[in-house]
Amino acid sequence: MDTAERDHRHAWATDLLDDLADRDVVAVAITWVDHSGITRVKSVPLDKLPDAAAHGVGASPVFDAFLLDDSIVSGRHAGGPVGDLRLHPDLDRITVLAGQPGWAWAPADRHDQHGDPHPQDERGLARTMADRLTVHGYEIKAGFEVEWAVGQAGTDDFRPATTGPAYGHARQVELSDYCVDLIAALAEQDVDVLQFHPEYAPGQFEVSTAPEDPVHAADTAVLVRETIRAITVRHGLRASFSPKVVADGVGNGGHLHVSLWRDGRNLFAADDRPHRLAADAESFAAGVLRHLPALCAIGCPSVASYLRLVPSHWAGAFAVWGVENREAALRLVAGRDLEIKPYDLSANPYLAVAATLAAGLAGIVDDARLPEPVGVDPAHVRHAARLPVSLEEAVRAFEDDDVLFEAFGPEFAATIADVRRGEIDRFADSTPEEIAHATRWRH
Repeated sequence: MDTAERDHRHAWATDLLDDLADRDVVAVAITWVDHSGITRVKSVPLDKLPDAAAHGVGASPVFDAFLLDDSIVSGRHAGGPVGDLRLHPDLDRITVLAGQPGWAWAPADRHDQHGDPHPQDERGLARTMADRLTVHGYEIKAGFEVEWAVGQAGTDDFRPATTGPAYGHARQVELSDYCVDLIAALAEQDVDVLQFHPEYAPGQFEVSTAPEDPVHAADTAVLVRETIRAITVRHGLRASFSPKVVADGVGNGGHLHVSLWRDGRNLFAADDRPHRLAADAESFAAGVLRHLPALCAIGCPSVASYLRLVPSHWAGAFAVWGVENREAALRLVAGRDLEIKPYDLSANPYLAVAATLAAGLAGIVDDARLPEPVGVDPAHVRHAARLPVSLEEAVRAFEDDDVLFEAFGPEFAATIADVRRGEIDRFADSTPEEIAHATRWRH
């Protein structure tokens, strides 16, 4: 980053100060998401935003080796006390937080002290993968579904804050003011909400946002989750985004929707093709399907993920695709997009986007073809391949996947594996109930 770029960023942030002050902003939260899926933060008073934009805010690279419980792995390329990074807020995404009066938020790009991108910057990797598709003439649009369970405060156990039935309007009535405040806060933050509704599990809700540029889609997923957290706390409740809130219950998903575009046309809406899949869209989907076992180490990255990723629970536990099949790992939403169902909210959304795009692009380059779609619950299909049944199995698939290894690079890929195995060791002797309890309020 040269002097001219630093001066530009400083001037840009300075121009924002008056408007932010007029909106009663006192400080700016600058966030990044670590390899374990935890949103971390450094904050600056409002008047320090120009300096933060130009020169960054110091943060140790040790966060690359953090586990979900804040313990630190001594990895091959991360985990030591030496070094410093700079967090540069993306001023394009600065947002006044409706659920936290006095605060604004911006996602961070992580650079070294010379202004060069950090090799393990998750947001930067997502941008790189999106740019690769742009070079091939494609545009990607993406969006996340965010599921969470609302529990009573004052306990680390999960006690649902509602008694209404799954998908029932009664549940929404019980928390009507909460729901209104949340939807209003998201709208005030310019989040384009497509749908909001009670979900299946006790106290569970879901919000879906409109498709956008994939990096911004990951930003929005972070903003949505932290807004949910803030509004929930303000109502005296607790929000859990864990893939398994209680060991014997239905977990929270974080499904990713992606569509492929060329020349303004959605290639998942080709009227002249079977299932409305243009050839390139089919290849993209086939690439994702081919690499799904390895993708689980990114999109299902916690030990708790594999308590959720089980057959006949609408989690997508089999490596198959289907048209509007909610038990298939890849659900083709006819004429719209591809939904990747195994992913959950212990995943870093930037890494989920990056890895998915890498797999899809590999499918396009290879002119990959999809097998026949599955039109029933794949649990009843002979020889339907299960996705990994444990995080260890997913990590082995990730380490053996040449496409993802190239996309991440050796240092980044090794650290992902080290962090995943650190969590595996952390829960080696834990029961499902102990795993659910330890992860319930972390993500």
